Amino acid sequence: MNNETISFDILDPQPLLIVISGPSGVGKDSVVKELLNRNANMDFVVTATSRARRGNEQHGVDYFFITKDEFERMIKDGEFLEHSLVYDQYKGIPKDQVLEKWSHGKDVILRIDFQGARKIKNLYPETLMIFLLPTSENELRKRLTDRKTESIETIELRMATTRKEMESISIFDYLVYNPHGRMNDAVKTIEAIVTAEHHRVDQRKVKI
Repeated sequence: MNNETISFDILDPQPLLIVISGPSGVGKDSVVKELLNRNANMDFVVTATSRARRGNEQHGVDYFFITKDEFERMIKDGEFLEHSLVYDQYKGIPKDQVLEKWSHGKDVILRIDFQGARKIKNLYPETLMIFLLPTSENELRKRLTDRKTESIETIELRMATTRKEMESISIFDYLVYNPHGRMNDAVKTIEAIVTAEHHRVDQRKVKI
């Protein structure tokens, strides 16, 4: 008779690197803020950018606003997980933030554009990739228009960019709709995805 004890203590969830991307205006910021409000085991890496502040944006909260010269110095010194030049503006993910939050066992969320998401996927294939979608092109256009921060020409450029990005949507693991007025549905879906990922037999392990 075999008296060996069966061990069920085999679930070892690894902290995730989570990319949340999507078209400009789809509501990435609001979704991420709600995820953080509801989940103490998630944290957010603030993106650095060379663009000017908008409205009530806060340095170190919405973005790290730094000069173009300082950004290029940080690129040279290898201080970014990834960086991109989008619409003649730099954006990048500070590497030290990710490592610090992982050290506390927290899942790390990156809110980045499509170009940055593609780079992260290429550099770190085990990243959990989530793309937020509007319910229609008209809804996305209305969101961009209602922001009142861009010209008609800029809005059309963003719409054209989104159409192009949709051709490569397969780089993402999950697609999540974020309908206007129903953000809670999108947040619940992402929470379910993250929970399922932590119960995979073959855990994602991102090495930086």
